[in-house]
Amino acid sequence: MLHFDLLEKLIAQPVSSDEIERRFLISGVSWQQYEALLEDMSDDFSGLRVTYLEGTLEIMAPSRKHEFNKSVIGSLLEAYFQETRTRYYPLGSTTFRKQAKARGAEPDECYCVGSEKEFPDIAIEVVKTNGGINKLDVYKGLEVPEVWFWQNDRFSVYRLRGESYELLDRSEFLPNLDLNLLATYVLQAEPLDAVLEFRESVREENQLRGR
Repeated sequence: MLHFDLLEKLIAQPVSSDEIERRFLISGVSWQQYEALLEDMSDDFSGLRVTYLEGTLEIMAPSRKHEFNKSVIGSLLEAYFQETRTRYYPLGSTTFRKQAKARGAEPDECYCVGSEKEFPDIAIEVVKTNGGINKLDVYKGLEVPEVWFWQNDRFSVYRLRGESYELLDRSEFLPNLDLNLLATYVLQAEPLDAVLEFRESVREENQLRGR
């Protein structure tokens, strides 16, 4: 099994902080080896994120804070979809891949909006540490229209335009969603309170818009 000992080491390494993420980069990995790795990963490694870009493999074990943030973001977004009656299809950390483009990714959260599709409309990445594979290069090959990054307590939204991503102020799929407001609820200490208060905020905005 390709570098399976690295997975063992990754899991075994002690984590001294909620902020620490453990990451390995492996070069010279064929597409067949990448697919074999995904197939052979057992439940012991189900929490890892695997990214592939043109022969380079990244294996990342997210921190506790990383997983907390991604779950809260997912809960808030799903509350928004529900309150605005927006049809959505949550795909979580599904593995998406295209052999022809030599790319594969597992978003922290992702969604199809309006209808279910082969690849998500929105992929969300929580960034706690720098370095590693350029995720926009990966998502460009997968033709994911929007990529959201949660980094330094704020959202950055990128929209695919031809062969590159453009930084936007807001999502084109969710143009009425105030990302700065959403960020304040992501930062709240109590997830339940955050979701309930955010729902109320969205309802009030819907009333003002006459929905």
